[in-house]
Amino acid sequence: MLESMSTTTQARRGRRPVFWAGITLVLAGLAVLGYVAWEFYGTTYVSKRHQHDATSKIERAWGSGRTEVRTEFGSAKALIEIPRFGKDYRIPVLEGTSDRALGAGFGHFDGTAGPGEVGNFALAGHRITHGEPLRNLPELREGDKIRVLTREMTYVYALTSDGDDLVVPFASVWVTDPLPDNPEPGGVEPAQKKGQRLITLTTCSELFHTDNRMIAFGRLVAEKPTP
Repeated sequence: MLESMSTTTQARRGRRPVFWAGITLVLAGLAVLGYVAWEFYGTTYVSKRHQHDATSKIERAWGSGRTEVRTEFGSAKALIEIPRFGKDYRIPVLEGTSDRALGAGFGHFDGTAGPGEVGNFALAGHRITHGEPLRNLPELREGDKIRVLTREMTYVYALTSDGDDLVVPFASVWVTDPLPDNPEPGGVEPAQKKGQRLITLTTCSELFHTDNRMIAFGRLVAEKPTP
């Protein structure tokens, strides 16, 4: 009898490490799922609120006569509309490409042209998470319009390539040059004419982690006073 009880106790003790190991694995799995859910859904929810707040602040500032606006996410002086993405698509452009700026809209690459200027108005935006303003970049087609609104003027650019025509490594900085010149013979690039007023959109090439970037180029085709 005592021998049987001893055997049972030893068996229970042997199961305890297995039990706690199982609990640890379950908790670790839940933590991973929680992190993934936050990255894919939580950050986008928060960033869309940031986009809305920044857009509203820009519109109010323009209404009071100010051209450039300081927001908690950075300096801003433009809004982006892409008709193919719907009539409610209006995303702020923040100066710089910090995580904070990209978490509230498009980031304007330092040192590149401003809206409507000669050169390359180069923008970055998330493809997934953090508001994902360029999630549907592959749906854009050559000729699609991008409207860039400032307080005084609205600049209309037309894409010169489809949204998914060009994928480059992360380190390919030539895409933000004043006149992007593709080092690959016959590769996608704007017309090689000086004095153009261009726009470049950059985002991740895949919906999951990747070091490659999807690029779309466009050129200015119209400008008019902002209503």
